[in-house]
Amino acid sequence: MALTIDPIQIVGLAEFRRNLRQMDSGAARALRLAGNEAANIVVDSAKPTVPRRSGKAAASIKARSSQLATRVSAGSARAPYFPWLDYGGKVGKDNSASRPWEPDGRYIYPAYRREKRRVEETLRAALGRLAADSGVELG
Repeated sequence: MALTIDPIQIVGLAEFRRNLRQMDSGAARALRLAGNEAANIVVDSAKPTVPRRSGKAAASIKARSSQLATRVSAGSARAPYFPWLDYGGKVGKDNSASRPWEPDGRYIYPAYRREKRRVEETLRAALGRLAADSGVELG
């Protein structure tokens, strides 16, 4: 089974960002924060589903964004095992730790699928507020 995730794409985002930057340099930063607001919906939905021993794996789930892209990342130097936890496989000496393979993941992608509508609505509202605050009318 192949991973099937439909990303949310915003047509005209690059042009919108360029125009905002010309009008107000702080608006471009606000665009990144709008993306983080939407990504945090997925983060907040995924974190409670991650098994806990120390809490480091769940704590490694974070929203990351630039002005043109937003993503949810997981795993860190403190939780390098997160991909194994999420997708499964065999790790350790002589593959001693085994977890069934889950091609769609167990935590982040399922959280995205559950929350996709809320993420879209949040992005739409945040971009609308940003445009209105900058004096731009969206068509």
